[in-house]
Amino acid sequence: MFLPIARLAERWLSEDKDPETRGQIESLLAANDEDTLEKLLRNRIEFGTAGLRARMEAGYSRLNRLTVITASQGLAAYVAKAVGGAQQRGVVVGHDHRHNSAAFARLTARAFLDRGFHVYLYPGLGLTPEVPFAVKRLGAACGVMITASHNPKDDNGYKVYWENGAQICPPVDEAIAQSIGENQQMEPQSWDEDGVEADPNVEDVTQRMMDAYFEAAAGGLAADREANSRTELRYVYTPMHGVGAPFAARMLAAFGLPPFVPVPDQMSPDPDFPSVAFPNPEEKGALDMAKAVADAQGVGLVLANDPDADRFAAAEKQPDGSWLAFTGDQLGTIFAAAVLAMARSAGIPDERVAMVNSTVSSRMLSVMAQTEGFRYTDTLTGFKYMANELLILQRQGLFVGFGYEEAIGYMIHDHVLDKDGVTALAVFVQLAAQLHAQGKSVAEYLEDQYARYGYFVSANSYFVCPDPVKTAHIFSRIRYGPSEEQTSADVQRFEFVRSEYGDTLRYPRTIGGFPVSYIRDLTTGFEMRDVDKVPAETPLKVTLDECRPTFPVSGSSHMVTFETRNGGRLTMRTSGTEPKLKYYLEVRNQDNDRAAAARDLEAMVNAVACELVQATKNGL
Repeated sequence: MFLPIARLAERWLSEDKDPETRGQIESLLAANDEDTLEKLLRNRIEFGTAGLRARMEAGYSRLNRLTVITASQGLAAYVAKAVGGAQQRGVVVGHDHRHNSAAFARLTARAFLDRGFHVYLYPGLGLTPEVPFAVKRLGAACGVMITASHNPKDDNGYKVYWENGAQICPPVDEAIAQSIGENQQMEPQSWDEDGVEADPNVEDVTQRMMDAYFEAAAGGLAADREANSRTELRYVYTPMHGVGAPFAARMLAAFGLPPFVPVPDQMSPDPDFPSVAFPNPEEKGALDMAKAVADAQGVGLVLANDPDADRFAAAEKQPDGSWLAFTGDQLGTIFAAAVLAMARSAGIPDERVAMVNSTVSSRMLSVMAQTEGFRYTDTLTGFKYMANELLILQRQGLFVGFGYEEAIGYMIHDHVLDKDGVTALAVFVQLAAQLHAQGKSVAEYLEDQYARYGYFVSANSYFVCPDPVKTAHIFSRIRYGPSEEQTSADVQRFEFVRSEYGDTLRYPRTIGGFPVSYIRDLTTGFEMRDVDKVPAETPLKVTLDECRPTFPVSGSSHMVTFETRNGGRLTMRTSGTEPKLKYYLEVRNQDNDRAAAARDLEAMVNAVACELVQATKNGL
């Protein structure tokens, strides 16, 4: 039933017990600001992308005490029903240093306690990997981490892990969302966060789990602690005002590595992130302060974690004095080569090693697998898919070696079935120390990989498009071609006739002048290889069985991939959390011809903007 906004506001005020968020709604009511009230109250925050993430303020569409309570009630109800012995197995709850994170964690614990769960709590500031680690180690029914990772300071999030220690994925997320909708009624004690830590059913597992976490990582990945301790390598580290510093220091010590040179103004947890415009190590300028410290102290390596320490970034000073900031894919290649070398040193046959990455990450990992003989697969975007795929491979008797996504997320050991920036940090420093002893840089190590597997160069970016109708129009034009009056200036197109759907797909035959050889559309449900062999201007009738994608299809979002005969690969998709049209573009040159690869990449980047998105025309 549609309620007038004033009635919705009254309902909110009857439910909300938080004076701060009540005051926000009361002020908007007094000002008769119906537009803002509509944005805050009309729609409920959606459960997806492994949980919740939104701006912290009043309203059903935002993250606040009320929406955390209702989410926790729904999650607890579903877990109790879906997981055997859930209450006894318990739930793991942790939180980072953001505003309200500790309170949200206590309210989450309260909701589970009220439903008979044992709660394994990290009461202090923690890193995201601690929760999936504990879920797996303790055999818990699920886990919740309160964090918004590297989002702006006004955001927070509610990240859910399933009983296997991996992030939730469909259809579990959909079932949880339904349960949340069915469990909106709150009791007076639902708001009582005081005394949670003293409850007899709450167990502080910080020391026990963190001891086990560092022991598991170092025990499985530290190659030679004595050799590590002798290194003369120096490196600067920043946690980006996040929680990472003490955990990074302890992990490095567990590997026998020397301590880092700190970035003084960024070491303490600060939820306002005062020295960076955006607390993401990938962002331009985010490592400037760390580089300045390195320059001042004559250090040639800068390393960083994002605020919740699940991502890792690195930059290395080059002989000409410039800094090379490694991309997420370059770091993925470096880690993959290092993990393969470690597996070989441990006597694990190449064919028993398994590695994965997301479908928008570099194909260099695939080429490495073809060359070296280890098992490789790609997955949909997100560690929730990669971790679950690695578990499948592990059950087949394979050694879970490595998984990564281009957004600087790396999983290097199965003790954490998610990205783990602190373990990645220690493994990277260990590798850099080994290379330093050989008189080599990390950049030179990367060059060795290019020489063996070919040169890969990428350009990942996005267009901001807050208008969903315009976004839908852009993707419709990519799939079906322009309207009749616009066809004269258009590129040549395929014609795939699908009688079962009653439509004709008209994807472009070229991108940047390069012939399209492969198409996969996970929105319409179409996948076909060697499409450039289809005769020009000839409609091709296809059946669903002939062109059914191997990945799941979802009409609720846009995602289309093209490969071109020059070694190009382009994926375009909409973001699940932001008004962005993202693209991931990579060109491979098998002959390691950098200039040719760069020219092809530039031509394809221009084609994305001009031919596919029509950025100028669409005002993007």
